[in-house]
Amino acid sequence: MKIRSFIYALSLMATMSAVISCTETDSSLVEFEEENNFDLPSDTVYSVMGIIKKMQVIADRTVLLGEIRGDLTTLTDHATTDLRQLANFEATAENVYNNARDYYAVIQNCNFYIARADTSIKKRNQSVFLKEYAVVKSYRAWTYMQLALNYGKVPFFTQPLLTEKEADVNLYPKYDIKQIADFFINDIKDYVDTDYPSYSSVGGMNSTRFFIPVRALLGDLCLWAGRYQEAAQYYHDYLTTTGNARPIGVNAVTWDDKQFSHVTSSYNTLFNRTNAETLTFIPMEEEEYDGTISYLDDVFNSTEDNNYYNQATRSQALTDLSSAQRYTMIITDVNTQLPDTISPPDSLAYETQLQKGDLRLYTVITTRSAASSTTMDYSTIRQTISKVTDNSVTIYRLGQIYLRYAEALNRAGYPNAAFAVLKYGLYPSTVQQYVPEEERTAAGDLLTFSQYQFSRDNTIGIHSRGCGTANADTTFVIPSTLTEKADIIEYVEDRIMDEMALEECFEGQRLYELMRVALRRSDNAYLARRIASRDGASNFKDELYQRLLTESNWYLPLE
Repeated sequence: MKIRSFIYALSLMATMSAVISCTETDSSLVEFEEENNFDLPSDTVYSVMGIIKKMQVIADRTVLLGEIRGDLTTLTDHATTDLRQLANFEATAENVYNNARDYYAVIQNCNFYIARADTSIKKRNQSVFLKEYAVVKSYRAWTYMQLALNYGKVPFFTQPLLTEKEADVNLYPKYDIKQIADFFINDIKDYVDTDYPSYSSVGGMNSTRFFIPVRALLGDLCLWAGRYQEAAQYYHDYLTTTGNARPIGVNAVTWDDKQFSHVTSSYNTLFNRTNAETLTFIPMEEEEYDGTISYLDDVFNSTEDNNYYNQATRSQALTDLSSAQRYTMIITDVNTQLPDTISPPDSLAYETQLQKGDLRLYTVITTRSAASSTTMDYSTIRQTISKVTDNSVTIYRLGQIYLRYAEALNRAGYPNAAFAVLKYGLYPSTVQQYVPEEERTAAGDLLTFSQYQFSRDNTIGIHSRGCGTANADTTFVIPSTLTEKADIIEYVEDRIMDEMALEECFEGQRLYELMRVALRRSDNAYLARRIASRDGASNFKDELYQRLLTESNWYLPLE
């Protein structure tokens, strides 16, 4: 059954349309029935599905606010005014993508559930509500994190607001991202070992992927809080969970032969929501009649609804970064039978510029010419970005977790281990060979991987997903000229940021990654320079650069 038919009759959650105004009291915050409690087993399914219905409303924004305002995407001439305002950091209170009320609708529903769910009720000596309780707590933490990332300091409350007096936002403190992170680390850490609920298939989708991995979310919160050792530990423990280990795999896009004449890709399969790479997604309806659908397809792809004029595409900065990478391949010399490392020659004539360097961008975004139309209303150039689907919005993916694990390891003081995530992949033999003993000893179990679950057969350096055999690339190294640890950490962090761009483009993560590093380094220019250069160094936007030197301009107006 479709999501809509699954929750349409759930009148309890349907009435929970609580939203918040940040300038005045909003009576819609008091729509809950004060005496209503969750005390029946059936309430567990109904309540969680109702919250997911609220999350559908913010799903597209989760991608657009992080992507359109980053440095990897640029807008076409057919982009809407609202998207242009986002890209230029000039969004007003009236911008269609600026509505904090929708985030608070999720939070208010979570608060209500958490306050009213009776976790003491047991069946067969197990808490009836514990699994859903953990799910709802993680939804609330994730939504507050999104809210703070997009609005800066936000009104913070964890109890359901049931009266107009309680709905006065002036009664509540305003928390920034670090305060929110610190609060929710403590709030959800006890649920790391709580199993997901099991609802089987919902609308043909694996419902366990509707839920946010608590350990991965804790890693994110610790990154924002600057608690890097803890972040690395949470990511490591999530990836190496006994009985459910998650090696990075060997999916990649590669040149088939030493003439560099043909490309083969298993990389694109990673973005299918049924692939193990996809950890969490927000399910969307297929038709407007059924509820909230995703419009990301109409922004990034050429569709009939937009007359085949996509509104966003790859930036020149992303194109330049991708083509600047070095692809390496190991071949066996037919005469000596010895391995040899080769790369495409500078003189190679590519079919498209996107084949130069890293191949991930080439396989993710495709453009083609269509036959001339009888009407001038239709574009004859068609773009497709394979990461974008119309029936789900991915919010956690395995490659993303590995890169954040590397970011945390690096800032925790283990840069060689962090770089190994990019170049070699971490498993027992690579840890032993490429991470210095002093660093291995200091890191302890942060670098512990089962030899039975992690090996060269299921683990590659994430850079190899697009750059061939990265462990054979003699130029992809930490320079020996760097002797100070602080300099090494910053260098590795820059390589991780490059890798995040190559691996996560069009997924809505970029602005927040730039923010995290800029805040960490106390260097607003780090973010400003990259975003102002999205259209290439020769098209540097100085006005945008100057605007982004002020941190408050990074956020949407909370009105």
